[in-house]
Amino acid sequence: MAAGMKFPIQINPATGRFVESEGVENIRESVYMILMTQKGEHPIRNKTGSTILSYPFIDISSTRIHMLEREVRETLLRQEPRICDVQAHAAKEPGEDCLMVRVEYRVKETGETQSLELQVG
Repeated sequence: MAAGMKFPIQINPATGRFVESEGVENIRESVYMILMTQKGEHPIRNKTGSTILSYPFIDISSTRIHMLEREVRETLLRQEPRICDVQAHAAKEPGEDCLMVRVEYRVKETGETQSLELQVG
C-alpha cells in the first residue's frame, strides 16, 4: 500500500520532513478528509469533498438522513478507490444540533473491514 502525508499534517522534528502514514491508517485519514472537506473548498481539486457538513443546518427528517447516508456511500466510492462495500449510518444526537455518522468500509487490498465515526455539525 502507498504512503501519503499524515493528517493532521505533522512535521518530524528530527528530520524537518512531513510525517507520512501508510496502509489502513492512510486510508482512514483519506476517508475523514473527503467527508470533512466541503465540496469546492479545495482550490485545485474542487470536485473533492462532500456536502455532509451542510446537513445539520437543514430540517433533519428520516428522508434527509437517508440522503446523507447515500451521499456518504457514493462520495467515498467515487473518491477513494482503495475501499469498497461502504455502509453509512447517521443519527441525530438527542438534544444536540449535530449528527453522528458511522462509516464502515472494506479495504480492497487486505479485505479488512474498518469503521470511522464522525460528528457533523
